[in-house]
Amino acid sequence: MGTIEDMRLGRYGIWTFDFEDQPAALIRDSVQELEELGWPAIWIPESDGREALTHAGFLLSATERLAVVNGIAQIWSRGPQWTRGAALLLADAYADRHLLGLGFGAGKPGAKPLRAMNDYLDALDTVTNGNPRPRAPMRRLLAAYGPKMLELARDRSAGAHTYHVTPEHTAQAREILGDSPFLGVEQAVLFETDAAKAREVARAHLHLYLTSEYNVAKFRRLGYTEADIDGGRGSDRLVDDLVFWGDLETITAKLGGHLDAGADHVGVQVVGVEPGTSAMPHWRRLAEVLLAG
Repeated sequence: MGTIEDMRLGRYGIWTFDFEDQPAALIRDSVQELEELGWPAIWIPESDGREALTHAGFLLSATERLAVVNGIAQIWSRGPQWTRGAALLLADAYADRHLLGLGFGAGKPGAKPLRAMNDYLDALDTVTNGNPRPRAPMRRLLAAYGPKMLELARDRSAGAHTYHVTPEHTAQAREILGDSPFLGVEQAVLFETDAAKAREVARAHLHLYLTSEYNVAKFRRLGYTEADIDGGRGSDRLVDDLVFWGDLETITAKLGGHLDAGADHVGVQVVGVEPGTSAMPHWRRLAEVLLAG
């Protein structure tokens, strides 16, 4: 059985919503340039645009070395049989380049995240079909924030993926996971040096998460108060902790905090990009610093 280390994800990758509303030709050009720039991995979500596994397959087909991580494929989007079949095909066609990230996502009314994930993994591990054994292992990780889901990620996957967390949470997650499981952390960044403008954009980005039950619970566990949540607006302290804004030097220095706290990899999400446009200028600047050496 292979490990995440075999995939050579590197310390930094790109985490992006950008491809949700771009045409295929632009996406292809973008991922090919990212590969040329030296980015080792790209993380893609599943929201209301692309289907997670066909999206991953397209990005893999357009590149030669780039690793593609589902961050995350929602367990409600497809049955375990189809998830398994698709992930096996990608593991076979693109050896050591696809990582299946699974998550509760938006969930279903009344569903309990931990139980739902356990049940999904049970089905995923017991389903049988005619898929041949892939050339490389099918690897998976779980979206996890709270202690119990992190323990499940440790025990039933190759590791955990966290989203909108602080370096303090990263240290807590590493303690729960132990030394070996992979810990990939998403971090939002914003290239804006004016504090008022930066916080306005950051608040717009965070509003959905600051009004979501599970995310609010996560923020409370991190020590933020009702005053910090501020009815979904977010205090300056919370906004500044969750979105690293400023110039290139400031942003890249803060990103290293997750690695120092125990993360294996940081997926950098550039926010503040207009829908339908590309963050490529920022990805180029980041590559010069984060991928140097």
